[in-house]
Amino acid sequence: MSFGEIPITVIGNLTADPELKFTEGGAALAKFTIAATPRTYDQDSGQWKDGTATFFRCAAWRQLAEHAADSLTKGARVVAHGRIRQHDWKTDQGENRSMLVMEVDEIGASLRFTTVSINAKRPAQSAPAAGDDAWKTDASANKPEGDEPPF
Repeated sequence: MSFGEIPITVIGNLTADPELKFTEGGAALAKFTIAATPRTYDQDSGQWKDGTATFFRCAAWRQLAEHAADSLTKGARVVAHGRIRQHDWKTDQGENRSMLVMEVDEIGASLRFTTVSINAKRPAQSAPAAGDDAWKTDASANKPEGDEPPF
């Protein structure tokens, strides 16, 4: 995060499935909205009451966008962390418009009211064979033993 950016963490529910798009350059972009609704307990009625919902328009990029679109659905309770960005534009009629968007750096399911199963998508890594020197490079293969490492 750069100096001066406004960090934010939002906990709430997705109002719809994330919408996955791709830019002309091929970068994935997921757009979604998180509704954060405060709840308070009313002692007099003995019930929980919802406050006024705040809606956060969000954007996630690249691999995070694809994972969010594959994993999250409407109604899912999430914890999202990112930064607030302001987008300015002009309408076709020449009017100035502005909108705040949360650019999401991390997002996941909230475990407060549910459980989830993690399906890690990690790239496969091959382990070096027994006795192989993991630090040995092709360039150093022809050097006699005892030479300094190439770094």
